[in-house]
Amino acid sequence: MFTSLHVRNFRLFFWGQFVSQIGNWLTLVAQTLLVLKLTGSGVKLGLLSAAQFGPVLLFGAFAGLVADRSDKRKLLLRVQVFAMFQSFCLAALASLDRPPVLAIYVVAMAGGFATAFDNPARRSFVVEMVPEANITNAVSLNTALMTGARVVGPALAGLLVTMFGFSWAFLLDGLSYLAVLYGYWRMDPTQNRKAVKTPKGKGQVREGIQYARSLPELFVPLMMMAVIGTFSFNFQTVLPLFATRDLAGRTNTFTLLMSVLSIGSLAAALATARRKTISVRTVCRSGVAFGVAMAVLAVAPNQPAAFIVGGFVGLSSVWFMTSSTAIVQLRADPMMRGRVLSLQTMLLLGSTPIGGPILGYVSQHLGARYGLGLGSVAAVLAGVWGLMNLRRRGQLGLSATVTANPAAA
Repeated sequence: MFTSLHVRNFRLFFWGQFVSQIGNWLTLVAQTLLVLKLTGSGVKLGLLSAAQFGPVLLFGAFAGLVADRSDKRKLLLRVQVFAMFQSFCLAALASLDRPPVLAIYVVAMAGGFATAFDNPARRSFVVEMVPEANITNAVSLNTALMTGARVVGPALAGLLVTMFGFSWAFLLDGLSYLAVLYGYWRMDPTQNRKAVKTPKGKGQVREGIQYARSLPELFVPLMMMAVIGTFSFNFQTVLPLFATRDLAGRTNTFTLLMSVLSIGSLAAALATARRKTISVRTVCRSGVAFGVAMAVLAVAPNQPAAFIVGGFVGLSSVWFMTSSTAIVQLRADPMMRGRVLSLQTMLLLGSTPIGGPILGYVSQHLGARYGLGLGSVAAVLAGVWGLMNLRRRGQLGLSATVTANPAAA
C-alpha cells in the first residue's frame, strides 16, 4: 500500500504536500465560513466558489500546456510562492472589523489562478517521481494525502475560527507552504524519470482536446467528471447550509461533517492504492454509488444520521475521483498528460463557477436537501450514461489498458 514512499523524492513530495494541503483546507473552510457570516446567503457562497475556481475554467487548458512544456518542479516552486502570498493577503483582510466581501472574492480568484497552474503540473509530476510499476500506487497515495488532509483541515479550521478568529486560519495556511517548498527544494531532479517536453507549436490546446475525445477510456470519465463536477462536487456551497439550517447545527457541525466525509474518502483512497488495475466500468459504478449516497444524505433526519451517511458519501466520491484520475494519468500519452489532466481539472473545478451559483440558489430558496438531491440525480445519470456508452462501443469490460505497467498497455 505504501511502496511509493520508498522513493525519496516522492516521500519529500508526500509529506510536504500533506502539511500544505491541511493549510489549504484551513483557507477553504475559513473562507466559506467568513462569507457565510458576512452575508448569510447561499447565492453568495456559490459566487465564492465561482471566484475560487473560475480561473481554472478560463486558464486550465493553457495551464496544462504550460505543464507539458515546463520543468514541473521549477514551475511548482513558483506557483507555491504565489499561493503563499495569497493566503497572507486573506489573513490581512480577515483581521479587519468588516472585511469587504468583494475583496475576499478577488483574493480567492488569485488562489484559483494558482490552482489552475498547480493542479496539472503537480498531478503529472507524481508520475515522474516513481517507477512505472508504482504509478497506480503513487496516484492513490497522492489522493490519500489530499483526503487525509481533509480529515484534519476542516476540524482544525473550525477550532481556529471559534477560538482565535478567521485571520489565524489564513496565516497558518500561508506558513504551511514552507513545508511543500522545502520538499521541492530538497528533491534530486536526476532521480526522476525524464519527461518528454512538448515543443512549442500552434493548435496544441485543441490537439489535447481532440486526443481526449478520440479514446473512450479518456472520453467517458471526462464527460462524467463534467456532469458530476458541476452538480455533485459542490460541497462547500451546499454543506454549510445543510448543516446549519436543515440539521439545525452550528459552524462546527459543518466542519465535523466535512471531516467525516474525509474519513470515508481516506478509506477509499487507501483501498484503491492496493489495486493493480482499474476499469472504466469501475468509474461508472462509483459514480452511481456516489449519487445513491448523496440521495441518502439528502433525506438524513438528524445530525447523527448525517454523520454516518457522510462517511459513505466521502468514500464513494473519492472512489470515483481516484478511479477516473488513475485512468487519465496512466492512459494519456506522456506528451499529452498535462493537457489531459488540465481538462479533467477544468471539468471538475472549472465547472464550479457554473454549478456553484445554481446549487447556491437552489439551497437558499428550496433548502440544501434539494441541492444534495440535484447532485445525486446528476451523479447517477452520469454513471448510467457511462455504462451505456461503453456497452454501445462494446467496451464494457475495458480495463486492460489501465494497469500498473502503461508500457505493456
